[in-house]
Amino acid sequence: MAIEKFSKDHEWVRVEGDIATIGITNHAQEQLGDVVFVEVPEVGRKVSAGEAVAVVESVKAASDVYAPVSGEVTEANADLAANSALVNEDAEGKAWFFKMRLANTAELDALMDRAGYDAFVKESA
Repeated sequence: MAIEKFSKDHEWVRVEGDIATIGITNHAQEQLGDVVFVEVPEVGRKVSAGEAVAVVESVKAASDVYAPVSGEVTEANADLAANSALVNEDAEGKAWFFKMRLANTAELDALMDRAGYDAFVKESA
């Protein structure tokens, strides 16, 4: 069963085994508006938690996508690079940005569950 966590930077993480899939939340894509460009990280890149690893641009703004956990990028979503509108259509599904092998599963403890994230979004509105 996958573990699902959320960061204060509005990324989601789904962990199965030692592989984490990362994308931006529905809330983040709603704030961005129509996404026009996505840049995903290179496979093999080692990243630290909190490091900017991808970029999402909309008609309103450009934003970094941060790694919520440390590890090595194992896969980048080529579909997203070719069709950035997927972010608006399915932010928490098909529009994942990258997958990575976790370096330290304990970092997941610093992230929020869905209820905690929903409360965080409501408080910061």
